[in-house]
Amino acid sequence: MTEKRIIAIVGATGAQGGGLARAILADPNGGFAVRAITRDVNSDKAQALRRLGAEVVAADVKDVESLKRAFTGAYGAFCVTFFWEDFSPENEKAQAANMARAAKDSGVQHAIWSTFEDTRKYVPLTDNRMPTLLGKYKVAHFDAKSEADQAFRDLGVPTTFLLTSFYWENLIYFGAGPQKGPDGRLAITYPMGQKKLPGMSSEDIGKCAYGIFKKGREFIGKTVGVAGEHLTGTEMAAALSKALGQEVRYNDVPPDVYRSFGFPGAEDMGNMFQFKRDFEGVYTGARSVEFSRSLNPELQSFEYWLSKNASRIPLK
Repeated sequence: MTEKRIIAIVGATGAQGGGLARAILADPNGGFAVRAITRDVNSDKAQALRRLGAEVVAADVKDVESLKRAFTGAYGAFCVTFFWEDFSPENEKAQAANMARAAKDSGVQHAIWSTFEDTRKYVPLTDNRMPTLLGKYKVAHFDAKSEADQAFRDLGVPTTFLLTSFYWENLIYFGAGPQKGPDGRLAITYPMGQKKLPGMSSEDIGKCAYGIFKKGREFIGKTVGVAGEHLTGTEMAAALSKALGQEVRYNDVPPDVYRSFGFPGAEDMGNMFQFKRDFEGVYTGARSVEFSRSLNPELQSFEYWLSKNASRIPLK
């Protein structure tokens, strides 16, 4: 029996990493094994992965030596950062550099780095259509990840650069779901006009990443994008109305209004939606639904995802 190739997964208890871990563990004959990397090996999510058959190891993305140990002996590594923990693009870049260094030094043969576009290529810092944040970013959680691509390139790490999409789970966990207005009616609010928003289940991001690993070297050195469906806010609201059994409207607001909402990260999110709106062709064009389905034949539509998850969406 051929020994399984280990995929070391940073963020294995999170959205994307968890999706990848479960995709591999659900395919016992696929030739891969999971090494779930987490800061807390005793957490409920870590224990759940262990029960499914994952090896669970402790490491911290802030500690490059711990990552090197966690990556040692692994064929592949899935690398991701979580901007929303401390809202620091500088920390994201440092963590990505640590992952790249650990992948290089431990001899990883295929890394997938979950990244985004650099929005400053489209909206320079001198362009006042959207505010500059922290002195040097337009969309901090996009631009910093894009800058971090270079850490993998400079070290010669064999890497696939994976452009992801808006998680539909944001409707459950991130406050992006329907909320009641002063009139008591439900609405989703995004500054997107009638432009399409690429979205998908985070579980499907993991399955697509697994599809990339299964392709061997085919996508090493390439940037690929994934999405489950491209939908306008109006189309999302119609699907939500059907799934929830009550009307959900789409409330389109100007980006300046969205940026003023005051929740943590509102400015960054407002700039992000404005970038997706103003450069719809570029953004959707980089995220092919057909390509995503070729990696993950079980790719879900928004309507199908809602049929399984609508009851989990809090209605405020």
